[in-house]
Formats: sequence, C-alpha cells, structure tokens
Amino acid sequence: MRDGHTSPAAPGSVRRFHAARWDEPVIFELSVPGARGVLPPRPDREVPELTPDERVPEAIRRRNPPALPELSQQAVVRHYLRLSQETLGADVNIDIGQGTCTMKYSPKINEQLARSPRVADLHPLQDERTVQGILEVMYRLDLLLREISGMDAFTLQPGSGSQAIFAAAAMLRAWHESRGDFPARDEIVTTIFSHPSDAAAAHVAGFRIVTLQPGPNGYPELDELRTVLGPRTAGLFITNPEDTGIFNPRIAEFTAAVHEAGGLCVYDQANANGLLGITRAREAGFDACFFNLHKTFSTPHGSGGPACGALGVRTYLAPFLPSPVVTFDGTAYHLDRDRPASIGRVRTWYGVPEVHLRAYAWIMSLGAAGLRSVAESAVLANNYLLDRVRRIRGVAVPWPDRRRLEQVRYSFEPLRRETGVGSEDVGRRMADFGAHYWTSHHPWLVPEPFTLEPTESYSPEELDEYAATLERVVREAYEDPELVRTAPHASVVHRHDHGPLDDPARWAMTWRAYLRKGRSGEGSGGTGAGAGSRGA
Repeated sequence: MRDGHTSPAAPGSVRRFHAARWDEPVIFELSVPGARGVLPPRPDREVPELTPDERVPEAIRRRNPPALPELSQQAVVRHYLRLSQETLGADVNIDIGQGTCTMKYSPKINEQLARSPRVADLHPLQDERTVQGILEVMYRLDLLLREISGMDAFTLQPGSGSQAIFAAAAMLRAWHESRGDFPARDEIVTTIFSHPSDAAAAHVAGFRIVTLQPGPNGYPELDELRTVLGPRTAGLFITNPEDTGIFNPRIAEFTAAVHEAGGLCVYDQANANGLLGITRAREAGFDACFFNLHKTFSTPHGSGGPACGALGVRTYLAPFLPSPVVTFDGTAYHLDRDRPASIGRVRTWYGVPEVHLRAYAWIMSLGAAGLRSVAESAVLANNYLLDRVRRIRGVAVPWPDRRRLEQVRYSFEPLRRETGVGSEDVGRRMADFGAHYWTSHHPWLVPEPFTLEPTESYSPEELDEYAATLERVVREAYEDPELVRTAPHASVVHRHDHGPLDDPARWAMTWRAYLRKGRSGEGSGGTGAGAGSRGA
C-alpha cells in the first residue's frame, strides 16, 4: 500500500491504522434558518417579560439576538459524532508523544464516581451544610497533598497549572508588599527549560523576569544563579526536572541561595510523575509548590481545562491563599471566606469538584507505596523508551550523558540535515499510524525537537510499538522523504497554512471575525479534514 501500512500488528510492531475522515464543515456552515432541535414552551402568564437589568450599561447591552447556528437535533448529533471519530485520545491510541502533558490512563471507576448525580448535580450556590461530602473530599485531598509535598496548606481553586503559577506569583507579591519590599523586589528568576508559564504568569503578576540558560549538565550552574541574585530578587520559579527530563541535583543549594538573597522559591511540579514518594518540595527548600491534578494524579487533561493546579504553601504564606479555603472545625466542613490577607479569587467558586474527587480516589486506591511505585515505573518506562529511541538513525539526545526521569526532549536535527525531513513532518506521519507526537514549546531551543513522556500506564509492548512506529517513519524519511513530507495520508490531521497564523490582519478567533475578514485564506490548504492527503 502507498501509505506503507503493514498487516494487522503483532504486539510491539507497527499497527495498521486509518482514521475516519469526514469532510465536516464547522457548525455555523451547517446552520439552516428556522431549523430547531428543541421547541421550548412559552412562559406561563405569571412569568413577567424579562427586561435588561438596569445595572448593565446600555452601551454593552445586546441589541440583537446572538447569531447562533440553527440545526435540528439529528444534525447536531451527527455533526459531533463525526468530530468524535476524527480524533486521537488516551482511550484510543498510545499517546506517549504528548510530552510534558503526562497523559496517563484514568481508571473508569473514578469516572463513574465523578459522573454520579451526587457529584455532577451539585451547584456552587448550595448551602455548605448540603455539600459536606464533597467538602470532606476536598479537605482530605488537601491533607494528602500536604503529605506528598511537605507543604502546610493547599488551595484547589486554580483551574490549571498556569493559573496556579499566577496565584503563586500574586501571593509572593502580596507577601513582599506586606513587608514593604515590593516594588523594590520585582524580579523573578526562572530557567529557559522550565515551563514557559513560570515566566509568563509571573510577568502578568507584575514582575520582571530573569531567565537562566543551561550549563554543560543541562541545567544552570549555581554560580550563574548567584550572579543574578540581589536586592531586587523576589523569588525563584523553577521546574525540576525541567522539560528535558533532567533533574537538577543541586536544587536545595539553589533555593538556599535565593533565600539568602531575600527571595522565596516556588516549585513547578507539573512534571511530578517521576517524583512521587521519592522527593518533596519541603526538603528541597521550597516555600510553595503546585501539582497538576490533571497530569500527575490521573484526572483527565480536559484540553487545558477544566482541570486543577493544586497550589500548596508553607505556613507563612497560607494567609495569602486564594479565598475561600476548606476548613474543618471537628464537626463540619466550611468554606472559609474570612481571609483579609487573601489575594482573592483566581477563578470562580472553588475549582472543579469532579477533578478533586478523581484525584482523591486515585491517591487512596494506590496508597503511599503505590504512589512511589508510580514514580519508579514512570522513570523505568521512560528510560526503556530512551534506550530504544536513541538507537534510531537520525535521532540525537541533547546532554546524552545526563540521566533522565520521566521524559526526554530529543532532536531530529541529524534527520533534517540528511533528508530534509523535520520533526513536524515526522509528527504528521506518526498520525498515520494512530500515534500522538509532540515537538516542544516555542521557540525551539533544541533543534527539530520531539518530546516523549511515557508514564507508568504503559506496558513494554506498547513502548515497543511506539518505538517501532517511530523507527518505521524515520526509515521512510531516508528511503522516500516525499512520503513523509506530504503526510498525513491516513489521518484527519492536516497541514496548516502558516500564512494566516503569521499575519495578524487575518487572525479570526470567532466565526463572525472570520466572515468579517472575508474568509481570508479559504482554500489555501489545510482547512478541510482531508487536506493534503494522498490516497491511502
């Protein structure tokens, strides 16, 4: 076959795959004037006609009904079922290539818990006396995360890791303000291979960013850190292991140096999958840390939300935590809003209870020994895959002598130099075999990068299958580079036209903006489900 697929795969070999492909328009293009899926009854006579609230300024009141798509029930169901068939996901394929996102299997019994009407039908405005069960789950999850991290108090309010970082930055600012040190201390130190949100969120909170580059070991040298510390230092925001998978073994010396300069230290532990039960933020000298429950603790990722960036702090920062926090008086659980030093809310209500419940159930089912086993298995899986991948022709491993924990950022620079096929080309071809693939954050600090992060969820056979698929694509790149460069051929993934992305005048974040800008770029390739395909 032209797509290069083999017969149905044996365990550990390349899998035959072909995605469902529908030439499916966006839902606005399917709209038919007058079509209806539901005809709601007219309101009772006793219900007065609604009028705009006088508190809403006239200038921002809607003058016309929203231009929503008009479709029948059948059309809506058909549209979304088709879209659901044009996807890859943790329950469909081996998603090792989601690097740094820690995509792992989420036990379905936890899904049943979260979807129970006792949880799904909760309303955030209910009297707290009627939601004691979920408040107890949140409180107990807080206690578990304290034990895992060594912190003294947690908030489960942030809806993502980035939001947790912003909350931490806001708390550091509030702490320095309470001591009269802000804005004199206005610099946050981070590293280039820490998550980009560490710099971005701190900047949004009002700090200047100082970024350290890696040394010969793949992480910054302690002496370099000391050169940027001083009276303007507010804190250190750092990921460890960084997105290269390399752990900084001198991290306690880093935090000690920052403390000596008068700053505080925040540990971005979104990459904690290889650390559970082995190392804690407290012993490393951190004043705060956060976990992504939608990564390390096996709740669904939710495409960036709804999720939870659980933020923990030491006692001296606890007064500044977002409000409210869950407390227990020995008899009942409460949402404590009487917190005068709090930075306030960072999102509505108290986060996503279904996510909290899933994470709590996962931790309780594993216990302390199980959590440590998760870390050990994740590190073992990553290094097993590393041994397979580094043998593939055209692959380079930056800092090859450094040990890796739960992920590796590899490079296809040799492949690009020898064949003209780059990392993004490989990624599109991997989709032809039903496999995820991820490059890295931009800008590409590692040339032609690809980042793989197997978790404890994967068997050796699945790791072998992924490595064999990657090896197959690389072999194709050397033998028939055009086949790889023009991929995909058996997937709904398509080639993007970078023109609109590079031209702000053509950006369209909404359907209305798309129409207003004259559908610029229409037909330029990459807009249809099958764009750029070669008969599979």
